[in-house]
Amino acid sequence: MRYTRVVLEAFGYTLPEEVLTSEELEQRLAPAYQRLRLPYGRLELMTGIRQRRFYAPGTTPGQISVESGRRALAAAGVAGREIGALVHGSVCRDYLEPATACGVHAALGLSESCLVFDSSNACLGILTGMLQVANMIELGQIRAGLVVGTEDGRSLVENTIERLNSDRSIDRRQVKQFVASLTIGSGSVAVVLCDRELSRTENRLLGGTVLANTAQHDLCQSEGLQTFMRTDSEQLMLAGVETAKRTFDRFLKELDWSRDDVDATICHQVGVAHRKLLFEKLNLRESLDYSTFEVLGNTGAAALPLTMALAAENGRFKPGSRIAMLGIGSGINCHMLGVQWGPASDAAR
Repeated sequence: MRYTRVVLEAFGYTLPEEVLTSEELEQRLAPAYQRLRLPYGRLELMTGIRQRRFYAPGTTPGQISVESGRRALAAAGVAGREIGALVHGSVCRDYLEPATACGVHAALGLSESCLVFDSSNACLGILTGMLQVANMIELGQIRAGLVVGTEDGRSLVENTIERLNSDRSIDRRQVKQFVASLTIGSGSVAVVLCDRELSRTENRLLGGTVLANTAQHDLCQSEGLQTFMRTDSEQLMLAGVETAKRTFDRFLKELDWSRDDVDATICHQVGVAHRKLLFEKLNLRESLDYSTFEVLGNTGAAALPLTMALAAENGRFKPGSRIAMLGIGSGINCHMLGVQWGPASDAAR
């Protein structure tokens, strides 16, 4: 897929204040660690995650998404009446129905002619929403759209700690399927996409590609980030990276890029082992990448766009930089999108 009219205009994000370090988390797991004779420090050593964050108990995803949405609209300078579509793309939501996007739409005071819905696609929900909005802009159906999502892993982490401490039937082999749950954090991000005629930034969404390897859909299954999740972490990593390799080859061909054309990457934030293997398979330098998993953990669908927002805020992207957004989600699905950051200049290219 290729776009000529779509611009990734602005981000807005909201981070929780409460911090839980991996060391503190392991202290809370003391009964399980002592019973299973697990070495302390193992979690951070395996994942590279030093800490994760949580919103206050009782906070709903929609509440935080409203704040992130407001910040994104303000950063974009796009009036609410211009937003033709609002998509809420996180795994976490306020209710099964109505769509969490409905409450966000009402709080933001957007137009009644705005298309409003939730997008559910595991850790790719926000990227999927971005594709849907981009397609509508390219077709001339809308001039701008807002994609937002908030993940709060507090309940999942706390339920996993309680389960590991209390369920004496779990042995050292079985504990592996709960490790991924202990890496989950919280975060919220909103993205404004618009037609080039409205843009002040010229951060062009050039296009991308998708790939579905659904034969591997049972490697990670969850009833929601608020409950329990079982993950075959090792097999999911191997299958996910192999799927990403196939997707990346198609991505380069679709955008007519070579590996040398990629100036920066943002990928899904899982952990240090995943990133190392991914970049080996893609034959890319890890130095191209910007990561947040060390301090935010895995924030689900918010992880990739939130990391991109922080990278942009910290001046990671130069004018004209070509950025590869490398999205991988359980299912297994891959979305890879290419962005040219601002107008290209001779110095930048």
